[in-house]
Order: sequence, then structure tokens, then C-alpha cells
Amino acid sequence: MTEEPVPGRRSRQLRTGRFEAFSDGVFAIAITLLVLDIAVPTDAADHLLSSVADQWPVYLAYFISFSTIGAIWLAHSTITDYLERTDPILSRMNLLLLLLVSFLPFPTRLLAEYQGQVLGERVAATIYGINLLLASVLVSLLWRYSVREGLVRPDAEDGEVQTLTKRLTPSLAGYLVLIVCGLFVPFVAILGYLAIAIFLIMPFGIIRGRKPDDNRRAAP
Repeated sequence: MTEEPVPGRRSRQLRTGRFEAFSDGVFAIAITLLVLDIAVPTDAADHLLSSVADQWPVYLAYFISFSTIGAIWLAHSTITDYLERTDPILSRMNLLLLLLVSFLPFPTRLLAEYQGQVLGERVAATIYGINLLLASVLVSLLWRYSVREGLVRPDAEDGEVQTLTKRLTPSLAGYLVLIVCGLFVPFVAILGYLAIAIFLIMPFGIIRGRKPDDNRRAAP
């Protein structure tokens, strides 16, 4: 199932505590920054209700990105639950993933600001989709690299590893299709990104029938 650690490399294999703590901190900050773009014009006192309603593109973009970051965090948490240790390469791959996660508030703002503007909406949807695609690719690579290098706990069963590998990769084709769709019908692509995020955070159970013990969280 997993390769045995290569002799002589033990000194370069690191504990996962700081890896997880730093990652969780970045996820928390990124998901909090999303709400900063939700605001109502200062001169809206006389028509507050309509002004709040007019901000629906901002709410939609916020909900999509919140769900997406939540889905990535769930996948990342599942991966780290299975890690026995990390290494310098995995740590750097994780930094790239966190780079994309922390960048997500920017394309989220583009979606909100250019909703309804034909050219701007297409550009915003494309940038957003590429960001999500790259993040999904890195999540999958994190797991596959961990399995290949023998960083996964030895008590993980083959079935668990195979099921998790499948679960972490189904959205890649969907993102590619939606990026292309965004060039022509950007609003449909935006709704597609939301659908993928909701699907990924649904508690279907990555590893069915597994009984988590005190030291292992159940897969989302």
C-alpha cells in the first residue's frame, strides 16, 4: 500500500504539528477576509433594504468562496489526519496550496464587482476557476505524494487510501469544463463552482464503515 521510508531520510522527515497549525491559521484568515467585502454604501440610509438586496452578487461570491475554502480545508484536514510525518517537499507543496487559498479573496471580489458586466464577468469567472482548479490539483498532489513517499500512517488500510485518492480528484474535470463555460456563460460557471463546493462539503463519508478512534477524526 505505502512505500517504506527510505533509510537515511528519517532526519529529513518532520512532525506534522506545526504543518497542521500553520495551515489551519491560513485557512482561518482567508475565510475571514472574505467577509470584508460585504458592505452597504454609506448613503443608503433612506433605502437600506433595497441597497442590501442590491448586494446579492457580493453575497453569492462570498458563499461560493466560503464553501470552497471549507471544502479544501476538509480535504486538507483528512490528509493530515492520515499523515504520520511530513518532509521538506510536502511542506513546500503545502505552502503552494496555502498561497492559492489565501489568494482566493481577490478573485472573489472580482466576481462580486463585475457581475453582470459581459467582458468583466468572463475574466473574473476565468480567473476564479483557474484558482480553484490549481488548488484542487495541489490537494490531490499532496495526498498522492504522501502515499508515494510513505508518509501516511502504516495502519491506514489499502481500501481507505484508494477511496480517499478517488474522492480527492473528481472535481478536476468539472473545473476544466466550467472554466471553458465561463468564457461564454460566466454565470452558469459561477453556479457550477458553487455546486462543486457544496458537493465536496456534503458529509457523504470518504471512508465508509470506518470507525474513528480517539486519535483520528472521521473523514468528512
